[in-house]
Amino acid sequence: MSKQSANPFVNGVWITSDDRQTVDITSPYSGEVIGYQVLATTVDVEQALQTVHEAKDEIASIPTYERARILKKASSLLELQKERFAKLISLELGKPLKNTMDEVFRSIETLELSGEEAKRLVGETIPGDASERGGQSYASVFRVPVGVVAAITPFNAPLNLVCHKIGPAFAAGNTTILKPAPQTTLIATEFLKLLHEAGLPENAVNMVLGGVEVGQQIVKDGRVNIISFTGGTVASKNICELAGMKKVLLELGGNAPTVVHEDADVIEVAKQVAKTGFSNSGQSCISVQRLYVHRSIVNTLTETLKEEILKLKVGDPLLPDTDVGTLVDVKAANRIREWIDEAVKAGATIVCGGEQKGASVSPTLLINPPKTANVVCQEVFGPVVSILTYDTIDEAIAEANDSDFGLQAGIFTNQMDTAYKFANALHTGGVIINGTSNFRLDHWPYGGVKNSGIGREGPHYAIQEMTETKMIVFQLPSKQT
Repeated sequence: MSKQSANPFVNGVWITSDDRQTVDITSPYSGEVIGYQVLATTVDVEQALQTVHEAKDEIASIPTYERARILKKASSLLELQKERFAKLISLELGKPLKNTMDEVFRSIETLELSGEEAKRLVGETIPGDASERGGQSYASVFRVPVGVVAAITPFNAPLNLVCHKIGPAFAAGNTTILKPAPQTTLIATEFLKLLHEAGLPENAVNMVLGGVEVGQQIVKDGRVNIISFTGGTVASKNICELAGMKKVLLELGGNAPTVVHEDADVIEVAKQVAKTGFSNSGQSCISVQRLYVHRSIVNTLTETLKEEILKLKVGDPLLPDTDVGTLVDVKAANRIREWIDEAVKAGATIVCGGEQKGASVSPTLLINPPKTANVVCQEVFGPVVSILTYDTIDEAIAEANDSDFGLQAGIFTNQMDTAYKFANALHTGGVIINGTSNFRLDHWPYGGVKNSGIGREGPHYAIQEMTETKMIVFQLPSKQT
């Protein structure tokens, strides 16, 4: 297999490895070196920042219909190349083709939605006579680009989450400096090439590759107007400390609860939890993690869910029938195995799974871990679901809310009063009724509260975040008597 390269793109040039440090890219499933990435220097980052800063006015002046056309063209090109992109994500990340094909379809949709929203940057006219002093005035209020967007993206959805940042940023007329996750730079490189093929101006997006130091250089730079970051809580706190007077959008983690009430369809619940708790090896911010089950049905659900989990095929992510591939790397798998062991020592029981082989951890179902165990109170970000019992819906609400996170939650019940009581009481950004926490459509507002973030994604909502309100006041001549 020929090895691919991931390269920074700065000031219209793809930077090669001639005089730059390189790092091998290894498949987490096979352990094979599949390519290499070229790391950006501090000089590269500086040049990228200056390029997108100087291009702000040029990109903002592109007519709306042209920005929309480019984004929709990119969507069409991605549709034509969907299998290639899906296979590359699976190879680089260990995410099964079932999941990567879904991610590519979502990315196609996200680009299309961004193109549509580019045409909806509308404002309003406000008469001044609501005030005694404003009888002869009108205010025209509209949205304008913020300028430079710093997009820092994670590895778990390496294509779609880049689309969720670049798409709205360009739709709104901004330039972008992109730093993708170090684990998934090949897919970022290929996607930027596709954007250029669609007609994206070369100075609209600059991309730099590297680790924490590269991110910090971007975050603290005064030429950046807004930071859009998806990742962990520790990194987000560091970003807030360094950012200074900048707007910060943070899409962070969670330890998502799903409640299964006594009247729920146990078979349907088990199927949904098995699918959404272990897709992408649980590497999703809204993956099912805490499963609160009414005591009257806990035994039935546990056995039914175990049967569904054991049907999942674990293995080669490039095979079309694989349900669960690997974690992003062995280090992540080691941590998850340690958390499982910790929970068992504290009193939890392994219903199924728990085995580790390299970067893979088999789908694991625990029952009754203590609420202080990491698998309950922290974000697992792995293929582990824990069953906890409750007796009343008020108890379930209290336990679900007892978290530093608040991204999404789910509840299964046919009692609408119970469903709405739960939904209204939950301290989360979203609640799914008769579904698990792990459900998202790309045009909906997505984000959380507490340590799960600030701001919302989804093209319409991201564009609102990535623009500023500008007001122009018209003072009419005074009336002549």
